[in-house]
Amino acid sequence: MKALRLLSIALGLAAACVLHAADAGKPGPRTEVIFIHPENFTDVKDGEFATDKGRDAILARIRDYLVERTASLLPEGDRLTVTFTDIDLAGDFEPWRGPQWGDVRIIKDIYPPAFKFSYAVTDPSGRVVKQGSEDIRDLNFQMRVTIDTTDTLRYEKDILDDWARSTLRDLKKA
Repeated sequence: MKALRLLSIALGLAAACVLHAADAGKPGPRTEVIFIHPENFTDVKDGEFATDKGRDAILARIRDYLVERTASLLPEGDRLTVTFTDIDLAGDFEPWRGPQWGDVRIIKDIYPPAFKFSYAVTDPSGRVVKQGSEDIRDLNFQMRVTIDTTDTLRYEKDILDDWARSTLRDLKKA
């Protein structure tokens, strides 16, 4: 019985080492997303009584989206760093509607999404190819035609997608 237990532990460790070695050979993402003091962002809340866990989950979704979306827009070897200093999600919570509405984000045109961030694209040698800062607020966000109407961050993702396509499209030509 002990021999079987030791064998299963050894096989488990061997499998973990193989998986770790396979991951070590993969290059990391070419886009790095940084959030400077997200606790001070205008509105990245998961409810009227926001939680750090909820905020972090929302920011992780934004980070993952940017990493995935910009991968095909960057020339091979280039890296993008995006540093957010403020985010204001579309909509807001309206506590006067009653306690049952505390976790419902109301989307109205008076609550447009906004982003403040800086970015830098570097080539494989580390030379800055393109950089800038953005202060984006889309007052017509509800006029956007989004494919996934069930995604709670659809307006934010669409705005970031527009920015990425317009900002990074000329890099492959250079």
